[in-house]
Amino acid sequence: MRNTKILVVDDEHLIRWSLEQSLKKQGYEVTTAASGEEALKVVQDDPPELMLLDIQLPGMDGLQVLEKVKEFDSEVIILMVTALGVLETAVKAMRMGAYDYINKPFNLDELSITVKKALETRDLRKEVAHLRSDQEKKFGIDNIIGDSRHMCQVLDMVRKVAKSDASTVLIQGESGTGKELIARAIHLESARREKPFMAINCAAVPETLLESELMGHEKGAFTDAKSQKRGLFEMSDGGTIFLDEIGDMEMGMQAKLLRVLEERSFRRVGGTKEIPVDVRIVSATNQELLKKIEDKSFRNDLYYRLQVIPIYLPALRERRDDIMLLVDFFIAHYNREFGKDVKGVSKMAQKFLEEYEWPGNVRELRNIIERAIILENEETLMLEHLPRELVSKTGEVASGPMNLRIPPEGIDIEDVERELIRQALEVAEGNQSKAAKKLNLGIDAFRYRMKKFGFLGQ
Repeated sequence: MRNTKILVVDDEHLIRWSLEQSLKKQGYEVTTAASGEEALKVVQDDPPELMLLDIQLPGMDGLQVLEKVKEFDSEVIILMVTALGVLETAVKAMRMGAYDYINKPFNLDELSITVKKALETRDLRKEVAHLRSDQEKKFGIDNIIGDSRHMCQVLDMVRKVAKSDASTVLIQGESGTGKELIARAIHLESARREKPFMAINCAAVPETLLESELMGHEKGAFTDAKSQKRGLFEMSDGGTIFLDEIGDMEMGMQAKLLRVLEERSFRRVGGTKEIPVDVRIVSATNQELLKKIEDKSFRNDLYYRLQVIPIYLPALRERRDDIMLLVDFFIAHYNREFGKDVKGVSKMAQKFLEEYEWPGNVRELRNIIERAIILENEETLMLEHLPRELVSKTGEVASGPMNLRIPPEGIDIEDVERELIRQALEVAEGNQSKAAKKLNLGIDAFRYRMKKFGFLGQ
């Protein structure tokens, strides 16, 4: 709390002096004012973080000062100092924005505790605001990368759903397409953003524990239930709960979830009391739920209850126009994280990235860029910086020049040459003489190209 600025406003000199001395001993920076007018001038010249403001002041009274200060700086914490007979005025002051009030005559130790608690509350509010801002920057809809037709449709749906009163949303898409990112964006774009967002992976929690995680339990409900526990539904009241991998939920738990959806209430495990809950349920799965319904492993009634608003996330191979946007985004992100200065990717690397099938979707792309930036120190990510399995599966560069195709946008011949040298060395298992013969080059010409492209000495 050191160097925290406190302004003491009281028309009695002795009170100002005693408060100033006490607070200075605790390490605060203290200024005093004998009137409301003087206090406002101090606030305008050098705003304090906390004010001790007497209600009964000559001229402009404490309530008027409070109103003016809050207009000027709403973040200032104000503790009203009042005589015992004006409690009603103190309550009015709190409705106007004062943090608390202190009765005269006051105990300096009690006042010190009140000041400390007020400043701790301020710090906590700042931390919460900072965390919320970070969440919005990280998971807000503006942070979802995609200009393709598919993604524009998805983002338009997210905005509409977020602003609606829809209580259930079902997000479907392959693993790695960003289903949780969409769920968080729905929450942050909605009127529920100030309330909790709670997430659970239904496939990662055993059925015996999942009910307790979601509904909570009463003390003694089972062997290890040594105390009462609030579940995610209760903790996310007013907000959003994200049920990932909903397709892996067992049938017994599906029936209990359906009851919560229909009744908008639940009972803790071992409890008898109905607890009402107002929560938006966003579910996600990479499975075909209709097929699971046919297999009798997913409830038909639960499916139609969950998919009131369905959102389908396209696989990365279905939105190839977004691949290089994502690449640029991840390069910038990991440049910041790892202190690198990668400018981009070569044309050959770009071609392979754009034509790869991406079975792991955006998650796989992110991991590949992260690995390349960690391991490489060049300004441009080249084809040899990409994983071998990506290059081999894409297979655009074959060993014979007759199989090469020049893309419409053209290609850098040095990228082709570099890749041929790399492949020749790979096929020859590092034997330079054999690799040179693969390309019909003399050993000196081959070693010159190895040196040119940075392979020599590896």
